Order: sequence, then C-alpha cells, then structure tokens
Amino acid sequence: MPEPKKRDAKAPEFLEITIQAPNGKLWSKVIAKEKVFSTGSVGFYANDKASNPESGEKYQIGINITLIGSKP
Repeated sequence: MPEPKKRDAKAPEFLEITIQAPNGKLWSKVIAKEKVFSTGSVGFYANDKASNPESGEKYQIGINITLIGSKP
C-alpha cells in the first residue's frame, strides 16, 4: 500500500457522528475510526446501522471521511 502524501498530526483517533432528523429525533451515534484506505489516503471510516425512531425501519450507514491531499 502506498504511503499517504500527508497526515494530520492533530486529528483524533476517532470521530463521533450524530445522525438525527430535522425534528431532533436521534437515529444513531456512529464512531468513525481512523483509517488508511486502500488508495493510500488517510481519514476516518464508519459502518453501522441506524433505526428510524418513528417507524423502526433499519438503514445501513457507510461513511468515509478523507483528508484532502493525502492520496499519494
């Protein structure tokens, strides 16, 4: 795997992401952990499920957060 072009030395080890509806009802809290992607870019990644508090229907969550300019 190629080495990233740059890293953010001040970035935390994880991010907590809150997903809520415009009415404020909480769907999910997701933890995105730091990751080196297969492209060599660095950032954060989360994969989880969320439930609609109104209907109970479940949704798949996939989040990539990439540091701009880190791709080799």
